Amino acid sequence: MEAHLDYRSKNVIVLLFLIVSLSATLVHPVTAQKVKLALYYEALCDASAIFLNFHLSKIFDNGLIDIVDLKLSPYGNAKLGSNGTILCQHGEWECRLNTVEACAINAWPVGDHFRFIYCVESLSLHDKYSEWETCFQKLKLDPKDVTGCVTSGLGHKLELQYADEISALKPPHEYVPWVVVDGQPLKENTRYFMRYVCNAYKGSKVPQACHELSLPNRSAKPFNHVCYKEDNNAKSKSKVLKSL
Repeated sequence: MEAHLDYRSKNVIVLLFLIVSLSATLVHPVTAQKVKLALYYEALCDASAIFLNFHLSKIFDNGLIDIVDLKLSPYGNAKLGSNGTILCQHGEWECRLNTVEACAINAWPVGDHFRFIYCVESLSLHDKYSEWETCFQKLKLDPKDVTGCVTSGLGHKLELQYADEISALKPPHEYVPWVVVDGQPLKENTRYFMRYVCNAYKGSKVPQACHELSLPNRSAKPFNHVCYKEDNNAKSKSKVLKSL
C-alpha cells in the first residue's frame, strides 16, 4: 500500500513539474533570434550616405530595429598599405571619418552611434564633412570616448579589424554600400533589404512593417547608387547626387 502511494506521489510530482514548465513556456515564449543585418560602407561615398540616411534609417522608425542585429562596418573600399597604413578611396578625410565612425560604434550602443553616423553622413552629403564634431553638440553626446579613441590609436586598430572582416567576405564585396542579411549579400536587391529581413525573421511577433512588404520581382529596379571597389578615379568625394 505504501509503495503504491509512493508511486502515485512520484507521478503527481512529475505531472506538476510538466505543468509548471509548460506554463512558463506559454508565459515566456522563447525569443526568436534577431536577423543579422550588416552594412559595409565608407564615409565619403555618396552612395553609402544615401543608403544609410534614406533607406537604412527607416528601420528605427518602423520597428524593424527590434528584430535586427545591426552591424555597421566603416571601411569599404579602402586598402592596406605598408606598415599597416590604410589608403582610403576618397582620400585622407575619408580615412579620418571612417575612424571616427568606428570609434562611435565602439563607444555607444546602436541607437546612439547610428544617430551620430547619420549626422556625419548628412554633413557629407552637403560637403560639410569637416564639421563632423558639431554632431556631438547637436545630439547632446559626450565626445570624450570617441575623440579619445581616435587620438589614442584605438580607432586605427578598429579599422584594421574592419579591414579583416570585409576581406573575409564570401563572396567578396564588389562595391559599397554592400548589404548582407544573415550571410546573404543582397547585391542589386539592396534597395529591398527590409523585405529580406522580414523574410528571414522566424519569430511570431512580427513588426507591422513586415506585413506591408514582399520580396521584389525580377523586374524590380536595382539600387544603382554605388562606389565600385576598383574605381581608381575616385580620388575625392563625388559631388553628384542622383535622385532616389
